[in-house]
Amino acid sequence: MLAIALGAAQLVLALLFLFAGLPKVLGRGLDRWAGFDALPRPLTVLIGAAEIAGSLALVLPPLLGRLPWVTPLAAGGLAVVTLMAAGFHLRADERLRALETVLWALLCGTVAVGRWDLLATGPDLGAALLAPVIGVLLVGLGVNLVAILRAPGASPVDS
Repeated sequence: MLAIALGAAQLVLALLFLFAGLPKVLGRGLDRWAGFDALPRPLTVLIGAAEIAGSLALVLPPLLGRLPWVTPLAAGGLAVVTLMAAGFHLRADERLRALETVLWALLCGTVAVGRWDLLATGPDLGAALLAPVIGVLLVGLGVNLVAILRAPGASPVDS
């Protein structure tokens, strides 16, 4: 059950970060993203490239059966990038979006902890804890997304 929950979380995160990173690298649609108009273009491209690389590192090692230790490192790195993104939303006084990014970061962190055994021997929190945490985070993200979309003046692409 834990392997399925982690795999599903990795797939969802990989798609999220792929589609979040592409506009930053390509330079299209950045006006829809909070705070990127104030960043230098090279920094925006670097952030987008990191998100794309992280998304690939979440799914390619398990699919290829090589370098499995990359997955928990990518998940941890994406958690850090996502927590920093919450600062953009807080600065723009977008509390629901800040909460959403924190939830995404928690999901990344949960994948990092769940896949930590691929990196080294370490503490094992076990499936009894991690699978429900992933479920709660996914439900929380869904509820938060509905709240964002129902907010006055909300647009589905404003994240």
